[in-house]
Amino acid sequence: MAEVRRLHADDERGYRQAPHNIEAEQALLGAILVNNEAFYRVSDFLEPVHFYEGIHRQIFEVAAKIIRSGKKADPITIKTHLPTELIEGVSMQQYLARLAAEATTVINAYDFGSAVYDLAIRRNLILIGEEMTETAYVADVDQTPERQIEDAEKRLFELAERGRYDGGFQTFTTALAASIDMASEAYKRDGSLSGIATGLSDLDRLMGGLQRSDLIILAARPAMGKSSLATNIAVNVAKTFREEPTPEGNMKTVNGGRVGFFSLEMSAEQLATRILSDEARISSSDIRRGNIHDSQYAALVETSQLIGTLPLFIDDTGGLSIAQLMARARRLKRQKGLDLIIIDYVQLLTGSSRRANENRVQELTEITTSLKALAKELEVPIIALAQLSRQVENRDDKRPQLADLRESGSLEQDADVVLFIYRDEYYLKNKEPREGTPDHLAWQGEMEKVYGLADIIIGKQRHGPTGTVQLSFEANFTRFSNLARNAYVQDRID
Repeated sequence: MAEVRRLHADDERGYRQAPHNIEAEQALLGAILVNNEAFYRVSDFLEPVHFYEGIHRQIFEVAAKIIRSGKKADPITIKTHLPTELIEGVSMQQYLARLAAEATTVINAYDFGSAVYDLAIRRNLILIGEEMTETAYVADVDQTPERQIEDAEKRLFELAERGRYDGGFQTFTTALAASIDMASEAYKRDGSLSGIATGLSDLDRLMGGLQRSDLIILAARPAMGKSSLATNIAVNVAKTFREEPTPEGNMKTVNGGRVGFFSLEMSAEQLATRILSDEARISSSDIRRGNIHDSQYAALVETSQLIGTLPLFIDDTGGLSIAQLMARARRLKRQKGLDLIIIDYVQLLTGSSRRANENRVQELTEITTSLKALAKELEVPIIALAQLSRQVENRDDKRPQLADLRESGSLEQDADVVLFIYRDEYYLKNKEPREGTPDHLAWQGEMEKVYGLADIIIGKQRHGPTGTVQLSFEANFTRFSNLARNAYVQDRID
């Protein structure tokens, strides 16, 4: 099409043009005008903005509106909605007729659309790069380099996700193949799990492990051990990490996983001390006070060397926004790989400034909705810890329930799994009667029954049963572990 090429003839001299392919745009538009079926082959990813030539954007947009209204788009029906003259001496009607006359078959429409889309992405990458450079030169005082990096990452991921042409509907056969792959993974693990093992066998048995793309809410009152359980799971997953090459030459995680831990409450040093205490079997309070002997110190050094290589990455930045967290998770996935995200805890995250100006419930709803979207996008399970409100303490039965989450935005609705931690020992210990009384003897008997036990209540699970699992809890080491089988009480499954 000489007419449009002539529009750019002068531009090609004197400066470097952005990537484009006028011929591919013309071939696609011609195919659409000849057979509107071509439009449906590209309409789920291609938009008018992806065309380089302005008049092509207009033609595609008008044709799209006509086709979507159930009418036929051809050179006759769309010309009335476009400028009469293209350039001097060439009318729009003539140009449309030539597009249709020189069109290729509808079979090639997808390839042409993909080419147009990919070139548009390259132009946007150039634009983002140029704007990054300009911003770095003339940044405002409050525009820190960290904020510029986060803004650039956000724009890059939006560019990667918007209009991807590998999405849309898939056949049931494709979905079924994915289901068989999941079953195959479980079979290879001796028929036990389809997800990532937490290392807590009874919990894994009910959940089938941590499933990809699941948002798992772990909720409890303070001092129940939320952070301890999350830390235990993080270490167990990282310790069992193993990957192997695929036939395509990529590396695939086959056991355990790389863990990203967002510690919004504790510092990285405090978290590391907990892990060290757990693994070395030395009280964390003794470690902090230096109340250890030579052999214990040697054990700490040896343990630190063993766990120092674990694929466990900690971000202890306080006051993170949900946008910042998502950007950092994407970066970790891209740079190091990522199989599990843990957030301690969700109420310490902030939403967008717009949501923050409304109310806290709406802000939490935005946060949990974003976390669920992130789990699906990165295809990893996310364990988000949540603090339960004081209303639990006002009941005689202090075992947490799903209703306790209903004042915390959409935690219950967005979650695929909801876990609660409950320890009778904590509440009973605060009710100790005076020593030497009959009540104290009875209290001792009750304490012996619940000492060192914790209930993990599965309050909701989209893909499996609800119920309760008992674990051992060692307060000195902030450690949850499997109960010895002879001490195990049959879990309750609903």
